[in-house]
Amino acid sequence: MVREDSGELDAETKDVQRPPRAVVGSHRVEEEMFGRAFDKNIVRRIWAFVQPYRMKIYIAVVAVLIFTGSQLVIPLIIRYAIDNGVTPGGLDRTPLLVAAGAFLLAILVNYAASYTQESVVGKVAENVLFDIRRAMFGHLQRVSLSFMDKTEVGRLMSRLQGDVNSMQEFLETSVLAVGDIALLFGIVFVMLWLDFRLGLLTLAVLPILFIVRIFWLPRARKAFMAAHETNSVANGALAEAIHGVRAIQSMDRQQVNFTLYDDKAQANLKTHLTAARYAQIMVPIVDGLTGLAMAVVIVVGGSMVMNGRLDVGVMVAFLFYIQRFFDPIRSLTLQYSVMQRAMASGKRLTDVLDVRIDITDKPDAKVLSPDTDGSVEFRNVTFGYHPDQPVLKDISFRVNPGETVALVGPTGSGKSSAMALVHRFYDVQRGKVLVGGHDVRDLTQESLGRQVAMVLQEPFLFTGTVFENIRYHKLDASREEVIEAAKAVGAHDFIMSLAGGYDAELGERGGNLSLGQRQLISFARALVADSKILVLDEATANIDSYTEMLIQKALVKLLEGRTGLVIAHRLATIRGADRIIVLQAGRIAETGSHDELMARGGLYSRLYNLNYASFDDIPESELEASLQGGSQT
Repeated sequence: MVREDSGELDAETKDVQRPPRAVVGSHRVEEEMFGRAFDKNIVRRIWAFVQPYRMKIYIAVVAVLIFTGSQLVIPLIIRYAIDNGVTPGGLDRTPLLVAAGAFLLAILVNYAASYTQESVVGKVAENVLFDIRRAMFGHLQRVSLSFMDKTEVGRLMSRLQGDVNSMQEFLETSVLAVGDIALLFGIVFVMLWLDFRLGLLTLAVLPILFIVRIFWLPRARKAFMAAHETNSVANGALAEAIHGVRAIQSMDRQQVNFTLYDDKAQANLKTHLTAARYAQIMVPIVDGLTGLAMAVVIVVGGSMVMNGRLDVGVMVAFLFYIQRFFDPIRSLTLQYSVMQRAMASGKRLTDVLDVRIDITDKPDAKVLSPDTDGSVEFRNVTFGYHPDQPVLKDISFRVNPGETVALVGPTGSGKSSAMALVHRFYDVQRGKVLVGGHDVRDLTQESLGRQVAMVLQEPFLFTGTVFENIRYHKLDASREEVIEAAKAVGAHDFIMSLAGGYDAELGERGGNLSLGQRQLISFARALVADSKILVLDEATANIDSYTEMLIQKALVKLLEGRTGLVIAHRLATIRGADRIIVLQAGRIAETGSHDELMARGGLYSRLYNLNYASFDDIPESELEASLQGGSQT
């Protein structure tokens, strides 16, 4: 069976530099798709998760070896029963009873060893699976946003689920591989011990198997690669169609998209059938070789029995061993594919665990006191998501305690980037960002987060109740505090209209609420947080006029006694700010109150007088004309 895996080994982030596929050989591409059969570095990293359970692993290995020993002993017991219990004069009951007792004991030992191995390995694999997922989740919660900006969520989900499951499969079967190897060598040893000549004759069929594998393996790997690639393409098309179902239905593209997906699915089916044929071809070959070896034993061994050179019990034991001989070979062949997938999955998992965390607390980081004055200051700040492409260029401004400052400007002028620096989602390339008079790099991220509350353009609500979402930033908030905050921002009435009120369950991302309702809940969440600094990042950009009116009233309550940093494209939402900072191409173009900027007749005044509701609504031609007018002034 070919395992479906939607993950791919490619350069998902720019933090990991790899040579382009065009310049690497087919062997390298093959390794990227399936991983090497054994990678000691990956095994060492995974062993770090297994190590806490190593005593249980040792117990499982011992159990497997005992199980293997019992498998080897059973044909010898049968040989003893035949050679000693069956005599020309009839049946000798004593050897038969001894053999029956030994057989029963072997079965009990077999069962106990198998049960021990299965239960121990299963529990260890589940625990290791849990530890890897927890480590990855914890790491992803702390990685820098620069990594998350460049990584698809779907691929991370694939790693947290599909790749971890591949590691679980490897852990569960790797202990069994020890038993398969022991059984294989044990059978060879016992057959040669029972009768050296017949044993060598039986093993003569092995070269045929190795020759077949030499021709089969490269073709099978190629078929598996093709199946993997077409599977990824089909899964990508499926995900895109599901995410874009609204656009598809609005443009009546259902039949066209179905045809496009059907072509990819048919190609996927074809490659999977080819891969399945290669996967299944070894089964009849191994069965045929087993039959051939048994035929050799029956013909040659039978003649030796007739000539008195071989006991009947030895020949019967040989037949039992031959039946079992190719089982570990078949199992180890499958284990080879499991190990390949595990090495590829392990590489993808360790890639995530090795993502560098850029934003970390200094060893002597200070705790920002709740009594901080809430001031925010930018001193000669230069910042860019790529160091050679600055978004903010040597900007300086100060927001005094309790002051509300609005940042405005065309798209790409650096407003949201500046707000991200206040919360220290990123670090500046040059200059300083100070909160409460402290460089944010000198503060603990936890204490900084408690004093900076953010309301984003697209509010993110979590699965759970309305009550839990509002107090998400402050888990010890009482129900009275939550209700009071909701009333203050105008969310109480619509919350009470929900089935269950504050205990109403929200769907994924709050999908059962309108955008305006989700935004009001996020405002209530910010109010409950009771932070000294409030950042509103285009929080009113996508809501209707009525909800905007409610929010305008809520803002007065929300900003009361707090330092406010407001980003807004809608000019109407910033008139009441104490000060307005106009950003243009990453620099401060002008600053002042609404009346001062209007009287000055600069960029803000010209854009405002164009009578557009938002900077985003201004056509590029008029925006460029205003900017040129500013440079001439």
